[in-house]
Amino acid sequence: MRRRSTGKSLLLLISFGAICLNCFLVADAQISSFQHVIVIVQENRTPDNLFQGLCSPPFGKSTSCSTTPTGLQYDIKTSNWLDKTSATGITQPAPIALANPYDIGHTHLYFIDACDKNPAGVCRMDGAALTNCVYSCPANPPFKYVDNSTGIVNPYLDMATKYGWANYMFQTNQGPSFPAHQFLFGGTSAPSASDDAIGTFAAENVAPDLASTVAGCIAIATTTVKLVTTTGEKQTIYPCFEHQTLSDLLDGAGVSWKYYTPGPNSIWTAPNAIDHICQPNQPTGGVCEGPEWLSNVVLNPKQVLTDIPACELPAVSWVIPSGPNSDHPYSNDGGGPAWVASIVNSIGNNPKCADGEVYWHNTAILITWDDWGGWYDHEPPTFLASPEGDYQYGLRVPFIAVSAYTAAGYVNNDRQDFGSILRFIEKNFGIEEGALNFADARSQTDLTGFFNLKRIPRVFTTIPARHDASFFINDPRPVADPDDY
Repeated sequence: MRRRSTGKSLLLLISFGAICLNCFLVADAQISSFQHVIVIVQENRTPDNLFQGLCSPPFGKSTSCSTTPTGLQYDIKTSNWLDKTSATGITQPAPIALANPYDIGHTHLYFIDACDKNPAGVCRMDGAALTNCVYSCPANPPFKYVDNSTGIVNPYLDMATKYGWANYMFQTNQGPSFPAHQFLFGGTSAPSASDDAIGTFAAENVAPDLASTVAGCIAIATTTVKLVTTTGEKQTIYPCFEHQTLSDLLDGAGVSWKYYTPGPNSIWTAPNAIDHICQPNQPTGGVCEGPEWLSNVVLNPKQVLTDIPACELPAVSWVIPSGPNSDHPYSNDGGGPAWVASIVNSIGNNPKCADGEVYWHNTAILITWDDWGGWYDHEPPTFLASPEGDYQYGLRVPFIAVSAYTAAGYVNNDRQDFGSILRFIEKNFGIEEGALNFADARSQTDLTGFFNLKRIPRVFTTIPARHDASFFINDPRPVADPDDY
């Protein structure tokens, strides 16, 4: 155990003329690793769609955004979005409310359209207009950015500019939420480790439609999910998988974890599709009864806001929002930015626990979005070598890192993916990076550039938001999946 410097030792330094008070404080404040990591997963947005506000006052200035960024510039494209269906080849984006009244297709096949590979295998990024749209669809539905005239996304912009922003975070998969959440939790959407090794992955949401379908190992017998293989998307399988996940590595290292989620049945509840975690009580159509499930899966997202002040936060948390707070097109009510801010503020403002622990001094908060949601984004992904390259990587999504050890206005220009998040957690808790041998092994980065653990912890400043934690804790509405159609 590191012994704290005493007042006597400080006097000794002074007596030798070696007055270095700042050096003394840095040494005293240093931590070797975080005690807590929170992974907050929002829904269906791209940087170009959600973060235009980084490019204009009060959060940005005329030189803060560039499609070829240097230094601390944000890689956001604000005009001349590429559109192969337009006579000019470009479309000018238009504003839309965060709680917009329509949803855009974002299946694996729509990824292929949006990417539009050239003969060299590089995405042209000009095919977003080919995706479908449901409900009250305007003209050019993918070519919109979130209107912030009311300040609704200010909490996101505040966190991005006060802490760390990734210019190049890509979802690992090329498709929607079900496989995305599998990658965020277990590093792969493959049914097994052997499937992962040959490039066979669950590529879509489960079928039939979401409103009538239970996902994972408790789905009814007729439920299927499409697989993508190196020869194309031609197979389907019952959506109950068996392979190691990050939670297994955490269990093996004695590291506690929880998965906060709106319900047991949904495509956003990744543990329900892992057989040894779920341990369903019947072959199909049952309920999860496994001890890991019962101990670690919390079927109410807002419990994270009561676990924090109760000083019951686990070492690793995945936090999935209820529908109104999800940012998911069509089904959100604009609550997402305040929901995320309430978690950050709860950590930042939590007083000392009974054992003297201060969460703000030992917690890393990682905020990302599970997939691109069909919205336009200009930045092409880099593809892995075969066989994974047929399905990895997908389109760009936002990412913000918040901690007391993250410099204000930090912009990271490494190419990250969901595997980078897993690698960071592994490294932080003394687990070999890449130990799952899935996306964590294939990723080249681990997010450590966002954190300088030798610096004095920054004093926390509350993120202003229209709702605080008490609003979400006392919200009488029942929890709901981020999407319901």
